[in-house]
Amino acid sequence: MPGHTDERFLLWVDAVGGFLVCCGSKVVLGQAAPGNRIDVPIQGDLARRHATLCRDHEGYTLCVEGPTRINGAPVRGAAALRDGALIELGSAVKFRFRLPHPLSCTAQLVPASHHRTQPASDGVLLLADTCLLGPGAGNHIVARHLTQDVLLFRQSGELRCRSSGTIEIDGVAWRGEGPVSTHSRVCGEQFSMTLEEID
Repeated sequence: MPGHTDERFLLWVDAVGGFLVCCGSKVVLGQAAPGNRIDVPIQGDLARRHATLCRDHEGYTLCVEGPTRINGAPVRGAAALRDGALIELGSAVKFRFRLPHPLSCTAQLVPASHHRTQPASDGVLLLADTCLLGPGAGNHIVARHLTQDVLLFRQSGELRCRSSGTIEIDGVAWRGEGPVSTHSRVCGEQFSMTLEEID
């Protein structure tokens, strides 16, 4: 279906939260309504296809179809997004756009209103090639209980996980790095997480 990508999954990080991960370079945001197959369905008063986030080598652009503001200014057509921008969709749905790591194009949409995605999540990750989990503020997923970073990344069309020491992926032990799928359970010395397909 146009505008919809199957390249998305839920990432549940134990003791941290759950995240809707979108892997496509174009991500459609809109109303969570029956039959409305979009990338980020939001429970709010929005158009069915309210806006599209586009990622290219220059960064992110928001192309709008419904009423939208960025940092309080109305957007017509399209606008570039910068780290920290407040996106307001319709009259009340708000997300903070974050590009936390200077060497990664992976971005976050952090809820800034009470509205939630469907399925429910603590935030949206726009996965480029890498996603860092760790204790620092520059990580895509902040996990303060970790002492070292964990890397989830895409390589040659495959999703992989890297961590120091041994990691267990779906019951199989890997030294430092191994392949994961959108139905994997991954456990390391200080972390555990589950990837879940979205129907």
